Order: sequence, then C-alpha cells, then structure tokens
Amino acid sequence: MHFRTLLKKAREYLPPEKISVVEDAYHYAAEKHRGQTRLSGDPYLEHPLQTAMILAEFQLDHSTLAAGLLHDIPEDCGLPVEEIKSRFGSEIARLVDGVTKLKQVSSTASGAVVTSNQADNFKKMLITMAEDLRVVFIKLADRLHNMRTLDALPAERQLAIARETMEIYAPLANVLGIWEWKSELEDLAFQYIDPEMYDDIEKEINSQQKQWQSFIRRVIHALETEFDRVGLVADISGRLKHIYGIYRKKKKYAAMGRHFDKIYDIFAVRVIVDESDCYNAFGAIHGLWHPVPGTFDNYISTPKPNGYRAIHTVVRAFGTTPVEIQIRSHDMHEVAEHGEASHWKYKEGEHKDKQLGESVARMREHIESNLSLTGGDEFMEAIKTDVFTDQVFVYTPKGEIKDMPRGSTPLDFAYRVHTELGHRCIGAKVNDRLVAFNYELRNGDVVEIITAKTDKGPSLDWLNENLGYVHTSHARNKIRQWFNKQERAENIENGRLILEKELRHLGMQIDRQLLAEMFGYTNPDDFLAALGNGAITAPQLVFKLASREEEPELPEAAPPRRVSPSAVRVLGVGDLVTNLADCCNPLPGDNIIGYITRNRGVTIHRADCQNVVNEKEKERLVNVEWGQSDLLYPVNIQVEAWDRVGLMSDITTVVAEEQVNIAGVKMAEGDNHKITVDLTLETRGLTHLSQVMKKIDAVKSVLGVSRMGDAVVKKAKVNSSKSMIEIKKPD
Repeated sequence: MHFRTLLKKAREYLPPEKISVVEDAYHYAAEKHRGQTRLSGDPYLEHPLQTAMILAEFQLDHSTLAAGLLHDIPEDCGLPVEEIKSRFGSEIARLVDGVTKLKQVSSTASGAVVTSNQADNFKKMLITMAEDLRVVFIKLADRLHNMRTLDALPAERQLAIARETMEIYAPLANVLGIWEWKSELEDLAFQYIDPEMYDDIEKEINSQQKQWQSFIRRVIHALETEFDRVGLVADISGRLKHIYGIYRKKKKYAAMGRHFDKIYDIFAVRVIVDESDCYNAFGAIHGLWHPVPGTFDNYISTPKPNGYRAIHTVVRAFGTTPVEIQIRSHDMHEVAEHGEASHWKYKEGEHKDKQLGESVARMREHIESNLSLTGGDEFMEAIKTDVFTDQVFVYTPKGEIKDMPRGSTPLDFAYRVHTELGHRCIGAKVNDRLVAFNYELRNGDVVEIITAKTDKGPSLDWLNENLGYVHTSHARNKIRQWFNKQERAENIENGRLILEKELRHLGMQIDRQLLAEMFGYTNPDDFLAALGNGAITAPQLVFKLASREEEPELPEAAPPRRVSPSAVRVLGVGDLVTNLADCCNPLPGDNIIGYITRNRGVTIHRADCQNVVNEKEKERLVNVEWGQSDLLYPVNIQVEAWDRVGLMSDITTVVAEEQVNIAGVKMAEGDNHKITVDLTLETRGLTHLSQVMKKIDAVKSVLGVSRMGDAVVKKAKVNSSKSMIEIKKPD
C-alpha cells in the first residue's frame, strides 16, 4: 500500500495541521525501517502503514495514526521511546510505549511460561489501556494485520499466534464492542486452529449462499413495503454471520439434532431508523409477522455491559421461517460496529471525553483487583477469567440466549428464566445430558430444566455454599424468599433438625440461648427459624461453633515424623534413628542442627530453636543437613484475619488445592472482629510451605500469615532446598 492511500483516508476527517503530524511520522518510520523486510518478502514499512490504515478507517485521531506508524520502531530498530518523545511529544510516545510493552509479553496460549517481568509489563499495559484505549486500538490493529499475513510464518508459530488471538485479542475486541475486528480476528484465528472445519463451513456457505441471499432480499423487500405503508424511513440490510460464529451455531444445533441447511439464524436483518422510531419499527415488524415466543431482547432499556444497544426479535417471515431482526438507531449502529472506538473518533474542536464506558470501568476494576497476584500465570489467568470472559452465554432449548455470570449453575439459570421454574426444578440437562446442580455452565451450553409436576419448592441444601448449587445472589435471594414465606413453626423445626445434625457431626453440646446470642438473636426460636429458612446457613453455623470451641492447646497433628534409617547417612557414628522436633517443626530448607538424645536417637531442630540455642551440653549437638526424601513434615502456621462468613471455607480450599493436609485447627476471636487461626499443615518442605502461605495470604480478609514463632508477615519469603537428612559428626 502506498502512503497516498492512507493520506487520502486521513484527509477525509483530519484538518491540515493534524495531517502534517501523520506525514512526519510516516517519513520518520520510512527512514528507520529502510532496508528491513518481513518474512513474506514485503518491505517492513508495509506493516505500520496497514496498521495505521485500519485505524484511519475508524477515523481515529492523528496521535493514534502517528503511533500506529511508529509502533514497531523501539523494538525493531532499537531506538528508545525517549527519542520518539523528543520528536513527537509525550502523548504519541506514551502510546508507542504502551504497544511496545504488550509486544514484549509472551503468549500463554501455547503453554509458554510467563516471567514476573512479562506479567508486570502486561499489568502496565492493561492499566494504560484502561486509561487510554488508543493503546489497545493500535495493538488490535497491529494484530489484525499480522493475522491477515500469518501465512508467511512457520506452522508452529501460526498455531501459537492464532490461539493467542482467539484467547486474548478477539475477546478483548469483544469487551470493547468492536464487532468488526472481533469477527475478523476470530475467523482468521479459526482458519489456523481448525483448518478442516473452516474449509467445510466455507464450502457449505458457498453451496447455500444463493438461496440465503434470495431469502434475505425477499425479507428486505417485504419490510420496505410495510415501512412505506406506515410512513417509516429506514435503512435495511442483511448479512451472513461470520464463519466462526456459524461454527458455534452449527455445534449448538448439532446437539439439538438439526442439520445445517435447516438453520436460519446464521444471518441477521438489520433495521436502522431514527431513535424515536425504534419502537414504531418494532411494532410494524410484529404487525407484519408473528414473533417467536421468548425471543425478544430489549438492549435499549437494558444495554449490554460493553455498551451495545438495540432491539432483537425473531419473527416467522412469510409464516414459516424464523428470522432474527435487529433494530437500532444511527448512533446505536455506530457503537454496535465500532464499540468504544466510536467515542474516540476525531471531531474538530471537540475536547476528548476521558470518562470510561461501563465495560472499560469494569475492566479497570478487575485489573486493579488482580494487581496483587505475584505469579505471571496467576495474573494472566485472572485477566482471562475476570476481564475477557466474566460472562457466559447459554441457550434455552428454544435457542434464546441468556448471559449469566461466570460460575453460574443450572439452578442459577432456572431462576434467571423464571422464579417458579427455579422453585420446581428437580434436575437439569446440558446439551441433552443430565448434569449435577453444581455443574458450571459454559459458553454455548444448551440448558433444559426438568421440573416437578407439583409445587415442591426448593431445598435448603441449595443455600449451602460448600455444595456449590447456586452462584448468583439473584437465585439465592429467591430461594430465601420462598423459605421466608413458609410457616414459622416449620422453619423452627427445620432449624432444630439442622442444628442437631451439625452438633452430632462436631460431637458438641451447647446452650441454645448462648448460641442464639452468638448470632445476634435474643430468642432461640428466632435463631432456629432463621436457620430453618436459610437466613443462616449450615457452614456459617459450623464456623461459629468451631470458633467458639475452647481447647487448651493446638491439637497435636501427629506423632513426630521418624526418618527412616535407610534414608540417613551417618558419618563416623553409624546409622541413628532421627526424629523431627515438636518444638520448632523443621522443614527441608530450614537451617537445622541435631541433638543426640539419651534413648530416641537424634532429634532434628531448627538452628534458631531456643531449645538448642540455650542448650548447655553443647557436645550433644551434631551437624546435620537435608538430603533427599518424599516425607511429609508437620508445621504450625498462624493466620490473622478479619472475621467473615466463608473465611475458613476459603482458607481450607486453597490449602486443599495445594494438596496439603490440615492435621490440626484452632481458632480464637480477637478484638474488632479479628480472628486468629492456628493450622498444623503437613508439607513437603519450605518451598511447598511458602506456596501454601502465599495462597492463604491472598485470601480475602486475611491480614497476615506466619509460621508459629515468626513475626506475622505479608508474604512468606523462603528458599527451596533438599528434602532428606544427613547426620555429620561434629568436627
């Protein structure tokens, strides 16, 4: 592409003084990239030119176009960003720097390990992006052109980049509502991820294209005739959905037993009118054709999180064929096609509004909440989960789309559709297969709710957080409301049964009045009614009972671990039985010393243990060091936290995820709603302990974690080492 093409496009909306900045950036880029070529053999300058052209098609400002022309100079020409700043100013330099930092982050899609530096760069880029979206516009345009020319790379690199595009960049375009880029990125990535399926769908489209185009023309003509009759002015168009979108539709309908040639919602008819006529157009369409029940979505009154607004309806065109029709105003259409980028178009004399849209504001909140994650993999996974895929889109058996919070279950879905459907639910099918109530819904799932013939009502077990039956507060509140309507006597009896069951499990007895007061009730019956109707859950009850249980000492986890003689090499004195000291619980990685006992062999202590530091018979101390072993070692840690519902559940969950056994627990309440939890864990060594302590420290409401005897620290700083013991006779 010649620069004249870009210049012509930019001159359509930029004034002359802004054009001169773009021209200067082009000549600077041409000079720095002179002699460089791409793997395809094209001059390297072609890439920044195409990147800037993609941005110009969205009519983005002169700084964005200039940064698009300059974005590869720091990395590929070895020039510092400061040089760009001195020539083009801080605004353009900041945009170039943001794109450069993102290019330095290796893809995790292909399984590559992310270093802490790479994660830090990605964090910086995302923060910058949430403040100035032009950074990500440039990066998306850069990735879009790279995907268009991906065929020049080796097959392995093609697949890795395509997966990264599908996992990160296409969802990012979706978050920003840039449908045009999202669709093209998905299609280009899909072509390399599953080329056979891509070719099959392309052939099927070609074989049906004439039939579909003819049908779309008939629909448009019928709508134009009806709008003329009622006096509505509208722009009407129809288009086929992109290949990857059709692939998802095909999978969905295959699960429903429908063949590809029987699918009619792979294209959409779009009606664009003045905003005041959106509902008039909706009424005219429903007057012309009967709507399909349950397919009306009003995104004008309730916009999507990324700002999308429109009316969606499905009607039976000509009495038989379902057709999706989207009704938008001209401004709605602009946002629908270009998303957040539509707010950054250059308008002469207009001061740029830096207020973020709802989707970007939510993105910033997710980013900032994950900044404390220390591991690169953790951070990247959190961003993918919380920012890019914080919602899942599932289908009713009739094909209606429902967007649900990630983590939602079939019960959440049932209550989202209708409260009574949730109350009468006795089972669920996902993609025609029976699933448990704690099944986590995924994108594209088709969910069918099985109901009882009689009004049975929900189960109290559905409110048990540990069982994971409901995830959304909407479903939880509906269930609680149902139980609140039941007779008080029945709730009290239910509460009594729950309490007796939990007391039997814990082997405890407690005064009912005291227990009621622990939950803020003066009347025990009021407490039992709250327990019976779900206002107080069984896990909350267990947590409160456990925290009040008085024990004089931390329960002993297990007898001291004896190290097998075959795993010990004794220098000069032969094999000796070794035990780990209970007083300090040394772990592989600790500095240790041995103490020769009178009848139990050698006891291994931490070198800083007060029992050996103050030992008077120094001749009984021997030098020892760790060797190799697969043993587990008990260690005591202390957790300080703000007391809250679900705290112990969260702590035990992260411990279990690290495959660590909790051998003992002791809890004590402090002042100002603080709580201290003493845990005895069985770990493989200091490195393992460090991982566990970091995970516990990241749990919400935790103030600090320490090994018993250490100062409470925000992060455990420990080093890895060996994991067995060798005994050396003192020199």
